[in-house]
Amino acid sequence: MRNFILMLAVILMVVSCTNNTLPKPKPYLKLQYPEISYSIFNSDCPYTFEFSDITTISIKENCWATIKYPKLKATIHITYREVNNNLNEILREIEKLTYEHTIKADAIPNALPYENLDKKVFAKLYNVEGNVASNIQFMATDSVKNVLAGSLYFYTKPNYDSILPAIKYIEKDIIHLVETLEWK
Repeated sequence: MRNFILMLAVILMVVSCTNNTLPKPKPYLKLQYPEISYSIFNSDCPYTFEFSDITTISIKENCWATIKYPKLKATIHITYREVNNNLNEILREIEKLTYEHTIKADAIPNALPYENLDKKVFAKLYNVEGNVASNIQFMATDSVKNVLAGSLYFYTKPNYDSILPAIKYIEKDIIHLVETLEWK
């Protein structure tokens, strides 16, 4: 009986040890973002816009705002400046801040312009490609009295390939923000 069990164990080991290894399929991230719905941001500030319902918004007394995406660990920082015969200076300053990313950026394609003559909103959206601190920057003005500028930041080490889906998701919200922007 002992020899039979020993022989059975040897046969099972020989039969079970084959070199048929199967390759594992490549895993892909499947990121699912919630459906977008918007609410109107209205305050004592000289502007109003719509923002995503998955965000929280806070405002300071100088009408600077932060729009936080807690689940994406991202924030849009918005600055407001009143124009006092210095529109070109303000716009150059904002553009300079955007192009300071060229040290780390892979590319900064041409700005995406936006214009709504009825609402007097003239804007530009910059996509900064690469491992930079802020991948999206935008500015909007009425060309007379108001300038609104914004930058998107993630609370993580910049890794453009990994955060690109989140950047594209938030970019839609930023475009919607600009399209719904109205000056008071």
